[in-house]
Amino acid sequence: MAEEFSLTRDWGFELPDEVWALTEAELGEQVRYNDDLCQWGDRVFIRCILPVPLKGADDYFGWGAWSEVEPEVFERYLELYEEDGREEPPVPGKLANRLPPYPGTTLGTRVMIQFQTPDERPTLNLLEGDKSRLAQEQREGIDAARHREILEISEA
Repeated sequence: MAEEFSLTRDWGFELPDEVWALTEAELGEQVRYNDDLCQWGDRVFIRCILPVPLKGADDYFGWGAWSEVEPEVFERYLELYEEDGREEPPVPGKLANRLPPYPGTTLGTRVMIQFQTPDERPTLNLLEGDKSRLAQEQREGIDAARHREILEISEA
């Protein structure tokens, strides 16, 4: 079983999709960003991890996705950036990346963000009533075949 899960366990996006689509000149003029934070005009984003458990393993596949948040959430995250934020209540956000393996679009999907320790990115959880395949897989986990399929689709 361990060999089945020797595949990559994460897939990350460098920037939110709409920001990534900007020209290099626009990016340089309009956007402030680093590996964890992005500000584009009055829109703000936090890079997070959307974990999907791997069945049969004590681990998960992590989508390194961006979430668009309200300015007050962004400010609170900055206040807690060097602190343990796990005791904070979850805050709302919206996925800012399209995850290729999921039909339709994940862009704009409502999520809840749980802040973590300073050395961990916040985690994204889809809403309880979300009936999408992504939400189902986050709740129930994926097997090795689906893990492999996700990587193949994402790399295409």
